[in-house]
Amino acid sequence: MNIAAYCRVSTNKEDQLNSLETQKAFFEEYAKKNNFNLIRIYADEGISGTKTKNRVQFLQLMKDCESKIFEMVVAKDISRLARNAVDFLQGIRYMKSKGIACNFVNANLTSHDSEMVLGTLALVAQEESANTSKRIKMSKKINAEKGRVPNIVYGYDKTIGDSFNLTINQKEADIVKRIYHLYTCEGYGANKIACTLNSEGIKTKRNCLWSQNAIARILTNEIYVGKIINGKEEVTDFLTGVRTVKDERDWIIIEKSELRIINDKTFQKAGEILSQRCVAFNIKHERQSNKHLFSTLIKCKDCGYSFRRRVRTYKHTYIDWLCSGRSANGADTCVNKVKIFEIDLINAIEDYFLALLKDKPNILKNIKEDFNKQYKTKNENIISEQDLKKKLKKLGNTKQKYMDMYEDELISREEMRKKIGEVNADIKMAETELIMIEQNINKGDMLETILSTTFKSIESVTSLKDMTNAQIKQILEKIEVDKNGNVDIYLKMLSDIGLEQNVHVCYNSTSGYNNKT
Repeated sequence: MNIAAYCRVSTNKEDQLNSLETQKAFFEEYAKKNNFNLIRIYADEGISGTKTKNRVQFLQLMKDCESKIFEMVVAKDISRLARNAVDFLQGIRYMKSKGIACNFVNANLTSHDSEMVLGTLALVAQEESANTSKRIKMSKKINAEKGRVPNIVYGYDKTIGDSFNLTINQKEADIVKRIYHLYTCEGYGANKIACTLNSEGIKTKRNCLWSQNAIARILTNEIYVGKIINGKEEVTDFLTGVRTVKDERDWIIIEKSELRIINDKTFQKAGEILSQRCVAFNIKHERQSNKHLFSTLIKCKDCGYSFRRRVRTYKHTYIDWLCSGRSANGADTCVNKVKIFEIDLINAIEDYFLALLKDKPNILKNIKEDFNKQYKTKNENIISEQDLKKKLKKLGNTKQKYMDMYEDELISREEMRKKIGEVNADIKMAETELIMIEQNINKGDMLETILSTTFKSIESVTSLKDMTNAQIKQILEKIEVDKNGNVDIYLKMLSDIGLEQNVHVCYNSTSGYNNKT
């Protein structure tokens, strides 16, 4: 008889993994003793038996049942197959439907025996798992009350075997202080800080490159003000592994002043800045700084990074903008070495605004004609509110997929930025459509409103130098610069109504900018 075996251990601890090897040896001996042909051993390492979806080898076993390459599945006992009674019964029923028996060696039972007996034993295994979960939860609570510290945290060293004490790593602590200073005093964002540290060859505790998320974790970890906080979350259902955030009043907080690296005022300020930026991101779908006139507005067409502002003084003060990706990651990562002088860009945009106002009638006419051509079909076939909500949910999932792919190192940061940028544009358009449907606004009404508002904003501009970053972003969507010095200026009103038009500006180092519409 051709047979397959299934075995599982629930942790990656050495003794458990030794047990796994013992189980494999057991099945090889069992097959030899009974003159069976052992086709394959399916083994899940470090996987809980309460959730089938996480057990890759178990799912493969179920899939291989369809090909009928074996006639029987062997497990040492019921709890090895599953500790969830429902999953257990579904599993053996599925195997029976494919004509495959399942033999539980230690219990001397097969899937052809009474389901009531098998189900009862499965419930016993499930209850045993529940009791184990309770013991673990209680043990964690006791350790939390004693002030258990994290295993790996940047800025500190831990003695092996000591779960309740840390010592400050002075070299890393200085980096932590620098991170807080850059964020709270210099206006750096988390991503920019990560790029800066990476460019200097500074690595994380695990000897990896810094990421935006890693910086954000440092900026929000209370351990840097001498607080050990445990019990923020708990597993509310041991079968599904669902975790819920507990009320702050139930958190276990231990004060350890000897671990303080950052003062309370700085930590609080970092939290406030982070909250403000999160709100801005949720509303506008963009992580941004608004410190300078063109902050996060000028984009590199070659690598996708924003341009950064640079101030140089030699007899006179010069302000220019250059690609932050090339600066942070090196010349090999981006070929764009163009420097945009701020005063020239201001003059070029002001000239363009004047040209817009002078030719306002023709511009409005052309925009309306293009708009009507593009949306004639769309207005005749209105997307339903429900379809838009489904679309937004799907786009959200797509965005998360690209973020997960980056975290798993399947795509580069540049690829992720490009893909998410495209998804964000689609999300913005879908959200606009949804608002229009909910408020019963048609595209024509929106067009008139946007055109009127935009031209009023342009007419009110006396000097671009006096505008804030937020004000200019009400008029301009973005400014793109390529490696040849070509500058594309995108009006916000055109993107708001779904028209991808732009103004092309050529730059020449001797004659400056020339507008081309």
